[in-house]
Amino acid sequence: MADLIVSPTESTHAVAVAQSDRVRRRLPRMSGKLTTGVIMLGAIVLFGLLGPLALGDPRDAGFDPLLPPSPEHPLGTTKLGFDVLSQVATGTQGSLFVGAVAGLVALVLALVFGVLAGYFGGAVDELLMLATNIMLVIPGLPLVMVIAAYVQHTEGLGDLARSSLLVALVLGITGWAGSAVVLRGTARSLRTRDYVAASVVAGERPLRVIFVEILPNLVPLLAAQLIFGVIFAVLGEAGLSYLGLGPTGSITLGTVLNDAQTGQAVGSGAWWWFVPPGAIIALIGTALSLINFAIDEVVNPKLRLVPMAARRQRRARRAGRGIGGEGAVA
Repeated sequence: MADLIVSPTESTHAVAVAQSDRVRRRLPRMSGKLTTGVIMLGAIVLFGLLGPLALGDPRDAGFDPLLPPSPEHPLGTTKLGFDVLSQVATGTQGSLFVGAVAGLVALVLALVFGVLAGYFGGAVDELLMLATNIMLVIPGLPLVMVIAAYVQHTEGLGDLARSSLLVALVLGITGWAGSAVVLRGTARSLRTRDYVAASVVAGERPLRVIFVEILPNLVPLLAAQLIFGVIFAVLGEAGLSYLGLGPTGSITLGTVLNDAQTGQAVGSGAWWWFVPPGAIIALIGTALSLINFAIDEVVNPKLRLVPMAARRQRRARRAGRGIGGEGAVA
């Protein structure tokens, strides 16, 4: 009988191991998509963080205008004599800042409106989803343009009026509704689980049930929604800046593209002025999309099982074996 007695220390260790296993299962497994996306995103982030420190002042107009790429200026110069590489590095940092802030703001609002509506239900659900549905039916780009144009001309904001922070806040406030709908549906499903019901019966407060029992199971979905919000914000900022509604007190990839458009870079053949910032935006979107695909495989296991079955079929065909009706190797 003594061998069957489990000490409190062993019990605590077993619980910790079980929790660690659950967290590990929620994390995306390393795959080609995840590895490629992380490497690409890491390189872009390092370029945005370290590039401005090493390349000098992006507003230094002491160079000849419209110089083509050369050893001295790897990406040439602009019409005003700015070094394009320095501007792209600083613009990458600004665009990543806008994307991170807007993504976090959108995620917080989606959590408030989606998870609370899904968990509480009833009148709370109806009120929160009414606001969410209103945001969904309003066209996104015109709404962002109107809010950005109005806020940027509001008196009393000072330097905030045309800053990257203001653009990020506008994009975050207008980009949460779709994520809220997804989180609401998942939260409604989780609130019926046995462990959630046990916590409610035990007298746990609603907020503790949400943070302890529901949110940990939403980690992959939250990560996916955050990445989607960052992609939306980076592309949205580039669009606003290209239309002349972006930040003027700071440099982003969108403002570099706007300067190239107003400086007639296309007409003058200065491809080195507009191609690099557009390529960086495309690479940011590609890297985040690859990471998002890897996270989707955790949220939806079918996305992981189908490619595995296809690989097994290809290996079986190469080996000359038959394939069963349901994908099993004969």
